[in-house]
Amino acid sequence: MNVARSFNNWRKYRQTVTELGRMSSRELNDLGISRADIYNVARQSVGR
Repeated sequence: MNVARSFNNWRKYRQTVTELGRMSSRELNDLGISRADIYNVARQSVGR
């Protein structure tokens, strides 16, 4: 079960990184996120 949970967390992380990466800098700024913060935000989204 731990492997399945890890895989799902990885998928959520990658999806978040992909979606945020597709946004323009202005859209990210409207959300209060800088490009440098994308990976940290993605990590937080899966609770790491």
